[in-house]
Amino acid sequence: MLDVRRLQVLRAVVTSGTVTAAAAHLGYTPSAVSQQIAVLEKQAGTALFERVGRSVRPTAAGLLLTEHAALISSAVAQAESALADLRAGRTGRLSVRYFATSGSTLVAPALARLRAEHPGVRVDLRLNDPEDPLQDVVRGRADLAVVVQAPGRAGDGFRFVHLLDDPYAAVLPQGHALAGEEIIDLNELAGEQWVGSEPPGPCLEPVIDSCAAAGFSPDFVIQSEDYATAQGFVAAGLGVGLMPMLGLRTRHPGVVVRPVRGPEPFRVISAAVRETALEQPALRDLLAALRSAARAAGPGDDPGAD
Repeated sequence: MLDVRRLQVLRAVVTSGTVTAAAAHLGYTPSAVSQQIAVLEKQAGTALFERVGRSVRPTAAGLLLTEHAALISSAVAQAESALADLRAGRTGRLSVRYFATSGSTLVAPALARLRAEHPGVRVDLRLNDPEDPLQDVVRGRADLAVVVQAPGRAGDGFRFVHLLDDPYAAVLPQGHALAGEEIIDLNELAGEQWVGSEPPGPCLEPVIDSCAAAGFSPDFVIQSEDYATAQGFVAAGLGVGLMPMLGLRTRHPGVVVRPVRGPEPFRVISAAVRETALEQPALRDLLAALRSAARAAGPGDDPGAD
């Protein structure tokens, strides 16, 4: 196998014209250069130079390998430049996952800021797998995922960064007996029929746990895993619901939204980040942009503003 460093010595001899000149340029002794060429000729299995008086002239094989040495040198320089750009965050690719209701409020403004700060960085953006939103981060297929954090969930190689506590509010049909209240005690909804808006998992758990703390289990008569559709069912008088404020940014005109207490449910929204990805400046800046978007979002619009 040909040695790349010896190919560069060969190139120096060919371009300089003599072993002595090449040695001066490389900082070697002439004998060291001659030894390197001798080893390279042994590796190549053919002569690379022929003597012409006191100088040397490359053979056809020597010229061929010199051309390839130049290509290798150029490729190495390009690789070093590309690596410098990647380390500085000027180029690269980030793989990001998110869940639907975080998209417009958190992810969109964060990506807009990232694009302004790192225009050369490409982002592979996809929705989380609903069955296991962390799997792409855990398996190294994503650098960051915006998730609803399951309590106690953690793992080797990634960390959770808190973004936002997203409270749930009561969603009632217009004309409901409790619609005139400024804030609703959760136990007042104990006898109601319920419209479910959350799939099993960390988004449903705060609803179930808070209702249990208030002394009842919600009677889900209709299930919809889409907030707009769930609001439509509530507006039609088919039940009441608890929905997170990020999911209520767009409200159905036929519903009333009120804060709840005793207790107030909320879901924890976090960024799950691969530890090794934090070495990338663009990823660190995206995380900062997500935090900024979360601060701007706050706990959501005033749930009593109808």
